[in-house]
Amino acid sequence: MRMLFVGLLAAAVAVPELIVAQTPSVGSADALEEWDVEWGGRTRDPYVAPDGIVWFVGQAGNYIALLDPEAEALRRYEIEDGTNPHNLLVDDDGFVWYAGNRNGRIGKLDPTTGETEIFMTGEARDPHTLIFDGQGGIWFTSQQANRVGRLDMATGEYELVTPHPEPSRPYGIVIDDEGNPWVSLFNTNQVIRIDPQTLEITRFEKAEESSRARRIEVTSDGYVWYGDEARGYLGRIDPSTGEVSEYLMPGGEDSRPYALTRDDQDRLWISQSGPDKHLVGFDPRSEQFFSVNAVSETIRHMMFDDRTGAMWFGTDANKVGRLLVQAADH
Repeated sequence: MRMLFVGLLAAAVAVPELIVAQTPSVGSADALEEWDVEWGGRTRDPYVAPDGIVWFVGQAGNYIALLDPEAEALRRYEIEDGTNPHNLLVDDDGFVWYAGNRNGRIGKLDPTTGETEIFMTGEARDPHTLIFDGQGGIWFTSQQANRVGRLDMATGEYELVTPHPEPSRPYGIVIDDEGNPWVSLFNTNQVIRIDPQTLEITRFEKAEESSRARRIEVTSDGYVWYGDEARGYLGRIDPSTGEVSEYLMPGGEDSRPYALTRDDQDRLWISQSGPDKHLVGFDPRSEQFFSVNAVSETIRHMMFDDRTGAMWFGTDANKVGRLLVQAADH
């Protein structure tokens, strides 16, 4: 199915001025910093733009904002009521694309004018997580609608896939080095791969029927990784064989791994959202956890900026955080 819904929403206010952010608090010897965001509203899902500015959403606060880490300044952008943005991306031209989780749309914000172009997503009524495909498209999940979609950034047309016959809660999404989207189906023990040409789905199962993962990652060797929130493990799937390996998180069975991403050394970083909130590093080559950093609250999504060697995240304590990643010893 291909549909086109495009509208233009003019900004109701002028582009806001920068305000000075509070000095970051340093968390550990691993150069972890967190900045307070005065507007609150569950700050999450930061994304580093080509110019080094860090954009993020206030999901409950219904806004888009930026942090200039050099000037330590913040700026807030107002968006249409009821959007409750869940996630955002910034393209090479500086436009900010955000997921309208509560009102069934993907927005495109022009930071210069404050104007927003709107792309309605139809049956995919709750856009969740967005990711560029590098081919002029944005893939996205819609958790409650049980859909995965691809938006053409130039035309606004989109295609939808139903990833499972039952409500499966498609959640985290990544693109592998061959351009294939991978999606974690949070209500199942499955991870799926979508053929971007045919939209055919290939299914892979995690270690146990009870396994549940929000986020996934694919390393350069093609292995698919997931954080098993239900059981407290980091898991690895070999797509060529379906074989699964598991590693108990440092926080144990109650660690509740949530956010997951990789750095430029193919090391994995996982947030523990259980009673003790930590950001944990794992080296797939040594199969060892090597870094444990305390954070203020739950981290739901992360981005690694390979230009600066920094891991960026938001927390439920209304902070934006940065961890400067050190090079491996080997």
